[in-house]
Amino acid sequence: MFRRIDDSRPPVLFTFEGKEIAARAGDTVACALLQAGITAFRTSVVTGEPRAPYCMMGVCFDCLVTIDGVANRQSCLTEVVPGMQVSFQKGAANVQP
Repeated sequence: MFRRIDDSRPPVLFTFEGKEIAARAGDTVACALLQAGITAFRTSVVTGEPRAPYCMMGVCFDCLVTIDGVANRQSCLTEVVPGMQVSFQKGAANVQP
C-alpha cells in the first residue's frame, strides 16, 4: 500500500507492541507503522473501534499512541528514535495534571 520513494537514509529500529520495526532516519512514527503494514494505532474512546492516522499533520488526533510510557503522543508529529518503544493506545489515557 505504501512504498518508500527514497531508501537511502540510514535505518532506525524501534518496537511497536514488542515487535521490532525498521524505519528510516527522519520518518515519523505514523509513517513507519503504516510502512510496516500497521493500520490500527488506538481505539476510539466512544465506541472502542480501531482508529488509524487520518490527517498526518497533527490536527485530528486519530494517530495517538503511547511512546516510551508516555500516552497521547501524536505519532504523525513524532520522529522515530532508535530503541523507541511504541504501543497501541486503548481509548483515553489516564493523564495526571
